Amino acid sequence: MILVVGAGVVGLACARALAARGRDVCVLESQPRPGMAGSTHNSGVIHAGLYYPAGSLKARLCVEGRDRLYAYCAAAGVPHVRCGKLVVARAGEDAALDIVERQARANGARIERADAAFVAAREPHVSAAGAALWSPDTGWVDAHALVRALAADVERLGGAFLPGTPMIDASPLPGGGLRVATPREHIDAEMVVNAGGLFADEVSRRCGGASFRIYPCRGEYAELAPRARGLVRGLVYPVPDASGHGLGVHLTRTLDGEVWVGPTIRYQDDKTDYEGDRLPIEAFLEPTRALLPGVTLGDLRAGGTGIRAKLHPPAERFADFLIQRDTENAHLIQAAGIDSPGLTSCLAIGEDVAELCR
Repeated sequence: MILVVGAGVVGLACARALAARGRDVCVLESQPRPGMAGSTHNSGVIHAGLYYPAGSLKARLCVEGRDRLYAYCAAAGVPHVRCGKLVVARAGEDAALDIVERQARANGARIERADAAFVAAREPHVSAAGAALWSPDTGWVDAHALVRALAADVERLGGAFLPGTPMIDASPLPGGGLRVATPREHIDAEMVVNAGGLFADEVSRRCGGASFRIYPCRGEYAELAPRARGLVRGLVYPVPDASGHGLGVHLTRTLDGEVWVGPTIRYQDDKTDYEGDRLPIEAFLEPTRALLPGVTLGDLRAGGTGIRAKLHPPAERFADFLIQRDTENAHLIQAAGIDSPGLTSCLAIGEDVAELCR
């Protein structure tokens, strides 16, 4: 039996891919329902593959996962839209926009130059002082519905799901594999898949796997008030943050018509603190007005928050996904450090992990 630790979209996609291959699968989840952490605390954007270093797992799995996700959502009835995305440069940012364009083309993502007339036609209220790019394959998915669909697939394919069941410890079995302790029982597994999200470093340690650190990075959102939602028609992004830690505070219109503004970026020590010391709504005004000059403070209200599971500290700019058979324990498969574009990549990650479990 293969035990998957973590029932976010990555863990569920791994379990689904394994169960589809006829493997006996059980999914542990510490929360009462699947997908309650990072999987549903993000922008819900289906990324096209514009930003990630060529040859990285993030680049490959984003492009592959994007196509898999669109096909899956269409077949499973998961609400989604391939709405496209504008990446808008402010004055003086054209060179940085050129870098995004070159990276996108290197990754095989479709990208087009957009002039002022194109921007005005797509997003008449968006400022386009500099150049812009158009990504036709970027979209949005209802992450909650995606989680429900994946969980239903796992159960339909014969997989077991244990909600409210944290992993406490693990020990090696004499014949190979791991005995995993939960508050109620011990589970013997020939293989453990570590899809523990923010707690993947702790799962690895308990399994006798390689040592690494997950750095919690909080992202906060504001929302446009109902009267201002008509200012945005789709997805609008700035040029990525110079720190390399995120894609910048952007505008996301959902299928329900809500418009989210964010996320911000702040590293923190606590993996569970979503609400403490939140930014005032005033902090969102300037980054919002950089894209939507007509917005006033009264057009903004507080939104949700999320915490990214990053594999690199604030002083570094990039870390790839960690998807491999563990270097210390051959019975452990790592699917860790899955920050953006993890939602987009989840089905492709699941296929890679299923292959590693052969």
